[in-house]
Amino acid sequence: MTELKHTFKTDTLFKMLFVKYPDLLKKLVAELLKIQYESIEEFQIRNPEMPPESLGSKFCRLDINMIVNGQRVDLEIQVENEGNYPERTLFHWAREFSTALPLGEDFFQLPRTIIISIINFKLFNCIEYHSEFQPLEVTRHIPLTEKMVLHFFELQKLPTEITKDNLLLLWLALFRANTEEELLKIQELEVPIMDQAIGAYRSITASPEFQEMERLREKALYDEAQALRNAELTKAMSIAKNLIKKQMPLDEISDVTGLTLEEVKKLRDV
Repeated sequence: MTELKHTFKTDTLFKMLFVKYPDLLKKLVAELLKIQYESIEEFQIRNPEMPPESLGSKFCRLDINMIVNGQRVDLEIQVENEGNYPERTLFHWAREFSTALPLGEDFFQLPRTIIISIINFKLFNCIEYHSEFQPLEVTRHIPLTEKMVLHFFELQKLPTEITKDNLLLLWLALFRANTEEELLKIQELEVPIMDQAIGAYRSITASPEFQEMERLREKALYDEAQALRNAELTKAMSIAKNLIKKQMPLDEISDVTGLTLEEVKKLRDV
């Protein structure tokens, strides 16, 4: 098996690919929302930029915000389950929904707001790979409003075998793919839109622009990790100095702080 260095789940690739190939994004969204591609008359990407200074930041989100036939649609890919994912998704929905009202306008003008999450982990205790949530009355199951929609697509629950007749599963299989062989297996089905998507993927990953973006992202992540290590070391040294003053045995200080015995001795001798 030949592992892909970058997959469709790589957030910088995900964002750059679908911003540069908006028709692919439009076709993907049509499948995710189960609407006809031809029915999409209004389609706009609201956040095409990827500021280099924000790459690697804890708060950097490389999602894609769109207007689709008057609806606000947010699409994001999430590889790791960092905990509280439903609450995080609800927070993003609330932010999108609450900022959509023009100043001085009535609440009825708030648009339908949809969050689509393609996730690389199991989130719900069910066999279905797709879950859709809308607010309902708990007994009568009457919808409160149609303006809140949350979609989750769990890649780990996809069926092993994918056929050419199901475009949604083909798209999701692209996101699931981790090896060159998996991409080739999809290409062998000879579905034109899949060939276009894989061709766009290869073009993006070979581009100097993407490679520079990845370099900046990796550097930012390295710098962040280094800063965290330095902060932890500074804290450990401060604790060690206080324990030295209290005449705690040096080997115990080493155990408590995680510093080597040699490092503790140097602090004692300063």
